[in-house]
Amino acid sequence: MSQRIKIKALLQTEPAGQEVNVKGWVRTFRNNQFIALNDGSTNSNIQIVVDFQNTDEALLKRITTGAALSVTGTLVASLGKGQAVDIKATTIEVLGDSDPEKYPLQPKKHSLEFLREIAHLRFRTNTFGAIFRVRNSLSFAVHTFFQERGFVYLHTPVITASDAEGAGEAFKVTNLDLNNPPRTESGEIDFKQDFFGRATNLTVSGQLEGELGAMALSDIYTFGPTFRAENSNTTRHLAEFWMIEPEMAFYDLADNMDLAEALLKYVISYALEHNREDIEFLTQRLTEEDKSKPQQERQEMTLLEKLQFCLDNDFERLTYTQAIDILKDSTPNKKKKFQYLIEGWGADLQSEHERYLVEKHFKKPVILTDYPKEIKSFYMRQNDDGKTVAAMDILFPGIGEIVGGSQREERLERLEQRMDEMGIPKDELWWYLDTRRFGGCPHAGFGLGFERLVLFVTGMGNIRDVIPFPRFPKNAEF
Repeated sequence: MSQRIKIKALLQTEPAGQEVNVKGWVRTFRNNQFIALNDGSTNSNIQIVVDFQNTDEALLKRITTGAALSVTGTLVASLGKGQAVDIKATTIEVLGDSDPEKYPLQPKKHSLEFLREIAHLRFRTNTFGAIFRVRNSLSFAVHTFFQERGFVYLHTPVITASDAEGAGEAFKVTNLDLNNPPRTESGEIDFKQDFFGRATNLTVSGQLEGELGAMALSDIYTFGPTFRAENSNTTRHLAEFWMIEPEMAFYDLADNMDLAEALLKYVISYALEHNREDIEFLTQRLTEEDKSKPQQERQEMTLLEKLQFCLDNDFERLTYTQAIDILKDSTPNKKKKFQYLIEGWGADLQSEHERYLVEKHFKKPVILTDYPKEIKSFYMRQNDDGKTVAAMDILFPGIGEIVGGSQREERLERLEQRMDEMGIPKDELWWYLDTRRFGGCPHAGFGLGFERLVLFVTGMGNIRDVIPFPRFPKNAEF
């Protein structure tokens, strides 16, 4: 098996009559003579030229779309258009048959909805091959960015007894008999008899544990799965998704914004450099898709232009208060075109407001800061005005919020006061409060939803198409 050469490498090799071995899956087989073979290393196929007159007919019948082949042959300059090299086959071995009557991925255009139903096979299409190679590069780039800056990669728990967001939308984790759970004298479920001796759930964020690491290691980041039990059937929400959450000691809000902007520019730049072919394919796909839309719904920029635009422009920074003034005076607000009208300070910004600021008003990525404390989490540092917190959200075109972060409240008494106001039990978070009791310091961090990043870089319209096996209400297939 080891002599196999990947198709991506072969397509860049000078043909000199050398013998090569390639393995992959049949995309098409034309005229009993030309096999388009793909192994997932690139969207481009390599053409296998078959001497069908001297090939067993039974073997030719087994070369069907989806079949896995091992081909040994001579690498020659291609006589056809579209590729530089072909392989003149000397031996063909069918490693795995594919019944053409039953194989669902015939060589024709399939809808994304249909491909979601066969997510176990959709990797074999050009679109999903490109998406998941880009996702791979973005993931690697995230690690590279933080490692180059001396951050420590910290694995925070997937099972936790704390709810970092206070959202109450967590999945319960239990090994109790659900048909007959043990109960206390008052009739409530007795979690003391559960596996962990208390109620636990899947994590909604690694932030609180990340802060513990930052209070000793200075700069840490987590990159792992998080879970939200929201009954949300939108193109932007998943029940299981991946989060990048750095936490930095001795950082203030400005440092936090600088780091987040640098991270986004770094990973986008990395993908453009290492996945140019895939992004060009996705750009073309999006341009074709746009042609079927009404003029006002079409993108102003191509995907490639949009990505380059984010690299070339400093993100616009403004306060929530300034954003509210802009939105209040905006045409869609005055003409009641917003679904959620902005009537005054204190409104929780919706995706339509975020996208208006980015796509229509500033026409570039935006960082909003200093939100009202009432609409933000308990751990955010309270500003001196008594009304706002040192929070920041980064808004991207087509996506809305892609990063949410803040300077954390390092003052024990202010943090405890805020927890009391919001009804968050201090005794359950004693360990978190200890970081303020023993050598507390100014610190900050943010969360970047990885799938939203992949959504932006690939130009896809539905978040279910940028994670291999999407989890959402009523769906846990594969």
